[in-house]
Amino acid sequence: MTTHIVAIDQGTTSTRAVVVDANGSIVSVGQHPHEQIFPRPGWVEHDPIEIWTNTQEVIGQALGKASLTRHDVAAIGITNQRETAVVWDRATGKPVYNAIVWQDTRTQGLIDELAADGGVRRFAETTGLPLATYFSASKIAWILEHVDGARERAEAGELAFGTIDTWLLWNLTGGVDGGVHATDVTNASRTLLMNLETLDWHDELLAAFGVPRSMLPEIRSSSEVFGVARSSSLLREVPVAGILGDQQAATFGQAAFDAGESKNTYGTGNFLIVNTGEEIVRSEAGLLTTVAYRLGDEPVRYALEGSVAVTGSLVQWLRDNLGLLSSSAEVETLAASVDDSGGAVIVPAFSGLFAPYWRPDARGAIVGLTRFITKAHLSRAALESTAFQSREVFDVAQDAIAVPISELRVDGGMTANDLLMQFQADILGITVVRPRIIETTALGAAYAAGLAVGFWSSREQLRELWGEDRRWEPSMADDERERRLRLWRKAVTRTFDWVDDDTR
Repeated sequence: MTTHIVAIDQGTTSTRAVVVDANGSIVSVGQHPHEQIFPRPGWVEHDPIEIWTNTQEVIGQALGKASLTRHDVAAIGITNQRETAVVWDRATGKPVYNAIVWQDTRTQGLIDELAADGGVRRFAETTGLPLATYFSASKIAWILEHVDGARERAEAGELAFGTIDTWLLWNLTGGVDGGVHATDVTNASRTLLMNLETLDWHDELLAAFGVPRSMLPEIRSSSEVFGVARSSSLLREVPVAGILGDQQAATFGQAAFDAGESKNTYGTGNFLIVNTGEEIVRSEAGLLTTVAYRLGDEPVRYALEGSVAVTGSLVQWLRDNLGLLSSSAEVETLAASVDDSGGAVIVPAFSGLFAPYWRPDARGAIVGLTRFITKAHLSRAALESTAFQSREVFDVAQDAIAVPISELRVDGGMTANDLLMQFQADILGITVVRPRIIETTALGAAYAAGLAVGFWSSREQLRELWGEDRRWEPSMADDERERRLRLWRKAVTRTFDWVDDDTR
């Protein structure tokens, strides 16, 4: 009897397999980190083969911990870091280059060229996205131009492109032996190559970036049977039935299915998503218009998204690059040892600023330093920067929709930090709610897969599975909140115009 769903959660820093039962509870987890490759400043890469190898390993870990076999698994769901691009040889299954990660900024020159004719919103009416290095299209173009023979091979139909979901799906379902080359609408909507209205690849965009259509996967819904696993003996013949980009998966896992419902995920970066239902809502103030999900043949649901590049990775930077922390968890202890940041403000624009500014010329800065500042103050400033950045995208989202957002559902690893959650409520001035299960990304992928095979019957049933763990009410005085926000915004402006042509 099939009693569980396996969700593959392929993130920026690690790959996990999560076993979920019919009550929406997490039964077991297998996890393995992968190498972060930084060939040059601004370049970020992953090894796709390492990611696929780790995927197979963590599936075994998760099943072993739960004492389950493939016969207990009804379906597989996939969720993934979204804009990261992989190009591989269809005949050999080998990538022609490392995966270029969503944080990578090497393609800014191409973005600038395209923006010279029509500005950064040149394709926004079609895609919902500004021109930015963040998205996949310019990464594909870079690989085709810089890897010997890649363009010729791509035009001959020999190469395939995919975001990480597509790479895993292709390998799971057979790879060179008939692997399914497909993606879902949420991941396709992050490429800068899909038309939001037609839900298909757009010829004008393909021409602008020089990407052959033959490279691209088929765009399908988020919840349907894509194929069955063949390359993984542990899950052989189990259907792969759900795919959602990580932030859309977290939204689905939070049961934010309808217009006006929202969530904020705290991970490597922060991502606020507000569901807008069947309506495409375009933002002129820095938010992305994207696909929230599509179930089978149902109408697609759209969303507004505020993407913040660096939050949890700032804590990692304090730990790994500066050596201020022995572990990421230590940041809360250090931050709690002081009353405030001592006037220090960190703006972590390591890859420029994402929403709502979209300033690729910005770079990270620590301002307000005095001899008084200690590593405890910097730890607190790092946590506060997470909350400040989320407040800025929240404000823009609130302005874009008619319904007031009275509470914010949160998820992701950083929400275990109670100090951060209280400061987030204080800076937002609204209630912050953490669910019983904060691993909503994996949960959303499991839900999508389970719906497709009848493991769960409806979104209403899934909504009943959601449970609250804790909530935080704002306690900061209004004038203090405004003072803190004023200083933050002043610090942000200090990061502008840092990158020149000779400093990129």
